[in-house]
Amino acid sequence: MAVDETRESTDNDAGLETGVVIRSPGSWYEVQVGSDVYRAQIRGKFRLEERLATNPIAVGDRVTIRPETNPSESAPHGSALIVEIHERTNKLTRRAAGRRPGLEHVIVANVDFAWAVQSILLPKLNPGFIDRFIVMAEYHGIPAGLIFNKADLLTDPIREAVESYRELYQGLGYPVLMTSTKTGEGIGDLQSQLTRKTTVLTGPSGVGKSSLINAARPDLQVRTAEVSSRTRKGRHITSNATLYPLDAGGFLIDTPGLREFGIVDITPEELAHYFVEFRPFLGECRFPNCTHDHEPDCAVIRAVEQGGPIDEERWLSYLNILASVRHGDGDVGR
Repeated sequence: MAVDETRESTDNDAGLETGVVIRSPGSWYEVQVGSDVYRAQIRGKFRLEERLATNPIAVGDRVTIRPETNPSESAPHGSALIVEIHERTNKLTRRAAGRRPGLEHVIVANVDFAWAVQSILLPKLNPGFIDRFIVMAEYHGIPAGLIFNKADLLTDPIREAVESYRELYQGLGYPVLMTSTKTGEGIGDLQSQLTRKTTVLTGPSGVGKSSLINAARPDLQVRTAEVSSRTRKGRHITSNATLYPLDAGGFLIDTPGLREFGIVDITPEELAHYFVEFRPFLGECRFPNCTHDHEPDCAVIRAVEQGGPIDEERWLSYLNILASVRHGDGDVGR
C-alpha cells in the first residue's frame, strides 16, 4: 500500500476520509490520509467494545475519520475523530504483560510480513522468544522470518550455534537474514524483502530494529541507543509502534522492545498445530487429544527420539510453551 493510497473517498457521508494509523503515542492516534497526517481520537464506544485487548486500535489499522479544523504543529492538518475501524485482514498479538489472563495486546494490524529481530550478541539470541513469535504469527496466518542482526559480532566460539539455528529455521521454511548495520552485511537483502509490503520488525530492546530501519531509510534518523554495559540488555528507545513509508513502495513498522512474547488465545490442544514440523505427525498418535509431552505411542515424541525430522530443542521449546499455556502465564521460560 503506497502512501497516496491511504486516501479514499466516502460517498455516503461528505467530509469523511479513510486512512491508516501510523502511530499511537497514547490516548490519540496519528492517521495518515494521502500525504496529510491528522491527530485523531476515538469514540468511547470503541474502548467499551474491545474488552479483550489493551488497545482497540493498533498501528496499521485502516480507519474512517471526521476531520476538524484545528491545525497545530503536532497535527499540521488538524485534529479528527475516528468514527469507524475497518475490518482487519490480520493482526500480530501477544499476551498483555502484567494483565489478567486472556487479555491480548495487538502489536500491529494488516501486515504482509513479520520479522523477529534477534542479535548475535548484546543481547544474545533467544530461541524461546523466536518460537513464541513464530507460534503467534502462524496462529494469525502472517508469513514470518528471522533477522539475526549484529553479524559483525559473530566469532568462532558462537559461530556453530548461530549457524545451527539459522539452518534449523530455514529448514522449517522461515527465511533467515544475517545483517549488520556496521558493515552493511545483509542490508540489501533486507531492503529487497520490504518492497511494496507492509512489514513489521519486532524483538527485544537492543537488538537493532531502529538501526535496521535507519539503514533501510537513512533519511528517517530513528533514535537508537547502545546496549547497557552493566546488564548486557537493550534500553527502550522506541516507545510506540510507528509506521514509516518506504521510497520503493510499502511500509515498515518499528515496534517497542519486547521482553517476552506471551501466547494468547491458543489452547494446549491447539498449540502443536503452530509448530510446522509437527503437523505431519498429528494424526498418527494413539490418542486424538494427545498433547505430545507424555502420552504413550505419540508420533511426535517418536519422531524426536528417532533423531528427526523434529529437532529435540524445538520439542523442548514446545513443552516450555505448553506449560505456560496450561498455567495461563504465557511468558514462562521466555
